[in-house]
Amino acid sequence: MRRQLLTAIGMVIVMTIVCGFAYGLALTGIGEAAFGHQANGSFVQQNGKDVGSSLIGQAFTDSKGNPIPKYFQTRPSEAVTSSATDNITVSEASNLGPSNPLLIGFIPGVNSVGLDGSPSKTNPFATPADPYCVPVDTTSVAAPVVSPTLGQKYAKNSDGTYVCDPNTVPERAIAYRSEFNLAPNAQVPVDAVTASGSGLDPDISIANADLQAPTVARVRHLPLSTVQQLIAANTTGRSLGVLGDPGVNVLNLNLALDRLSA
Repeated sequence: MRRQLLTAIGMVIVMTIVCGFAYGLALTGIGEAAFGHQANGSFVQQNGKDVGSSLIGQAFTDSKGNPIPKYFQTRPSEAVTSSATDNITVSEASNLGPSNPLLIGFIPGVNSVGLDGSPSKTNPFATPADPYCVPVDTTSVAAPVVSPTLGQKYAKNSDGTYVCDPNTVPERAIAYRSEFNLAPNAQVPVDAVTASGSGLDPDISIANADLQAPTVARVRHLPLSTVQQLIAANTTGRSLGVLGDPGVNVLNLNLALDRLSA
């Protein structure tokens, strides 16, 4: 019995050292020696300062959260990186199901509800611009209300329409069309209104970049062809040549534009 106990204790100690310390140190050492840039976050520098990561999407917005027109905009990201936070090390990931009103809005006859919270064949919160409107409450937080209840207070615009949660796909599509001067019924690339699987990816589709290019070129007073050449120069191919689709790294593209305008 004592012999077995000592053997068990010895194995616990040995495996703790091997798996808990030696293995971790070995992997860390290999990572630092062979893949130091990637192991430390794949930070991108400009003028000696870290300005982002080539692996994590970040917003190009002003202090109020508004998109800066001279920059290409990344796809929706859960990275809480922006010019307001000035912190490129903080990120989070979150994915919503395909029927979640926080993603797709209230679809009449599917997941829509009435003012009292009961199922409804129509969306009572619909606005002329957004028939799938998810209303927000009247608190200072303006939180989306996905489970309306009798007596719930909803924020309204000056024209009497409901204030819609800006983070649903329909609202993001409306904002995207407005930002880049597209027709109200123009098709919007899916990556322009949804986050990636991880919620953090920095790349956008070529179609997304092409739709943004005229606005960026106009604001920067550059020929559209010049901006399109930069898009092509910052487009990466499929992983291993077959996986996924080509993508445009927004951070690298915007840095290239800044260098061109400097």
